[in-house]
Amino acid sequence: MPQIREAVIVSSVRTAIGKAFKGTPCRAARRFGGHGNSGALARVPGLDPREIEDVILGCAEPEAEQGMNVARIASLRAGLPAEASAMTVNRFCSSGLQTIAMAAERIMLGGAEVIVAGGTESMSNGADGGPQDLAESLADGSLPDAYLGMGLTAENLARKYGITREQADAFSLASLRRLSPQSQPESSRTRSCPSKCSSTEYADAAGTKRPRPAARPSPYKRKTNRNHNYIRHPTKVRVQILRLRRSQS
Repeated sequence: MPQIREAVIVSSVRTAIGKAFKGTPCRAARRFGGHGNSGALARVPGLDPREIEDVILGCAEPEAEQGMNVARIASLRAGLPAEASAMTVNRFCSSGLQTIAMAAERIMLGGAEVIVAGGTESMSNGADGGPQDLAESLADGSLPDAYLGMGLTAENLARKYGITREQADAFSLASLRRLSPQSQPESSRTRSCPSKCSSTEYADAAGTKRPRPAARPSPYKRKTNRNHNYIRHPTKVRVQILRLRRSQS
């Protein structure tokens, strides 16, 4: 049995959160993901990007403009070496959290030493649920709970495990207190990562600025959902760098 090693987070950043359909520049997940990766690396000046073995990004809607392995595109946009592999993980709302767990487990078991993990999302540009023939074929009555929103899931879990509203509120308050700046050392606090970009132009691989082409409508867009009305979520990215804890001696 391999020896369990210790994985630590050496950098944690997030981008600003942009409102959906409010003209947020650079709202595509692949571009914001690149900004997040760059920002996380900037906080660890002693880390050689060539040490990064994998980039794992979560994305709840990895279709349309967020398809084609968005983690790989974000990795290259951040300037990471092409040799660094990348993969996109979809576990809906817990996608980003899942990538951090996966990265930590790999490091702990000796599969890697440095991994970039996090989440990137722009539901304004996503496929809004993906191809509907697939979704509705699974929810045609034979599997009525195949897709549930977070609200219904929370209600089901509360009934199943007997969780009271008071217990849920106490847990939420404790979670927020753990995230407060006063409860964290300066080195481990999550920093906001500035994002400078334009909605009218972009820079190509050679750094030349060119007009940004008009956005193409997604063929998967729809106006309503089986469970809720036309709800949209913002653009946001959070990235962490995990590495093996090394001896101080």
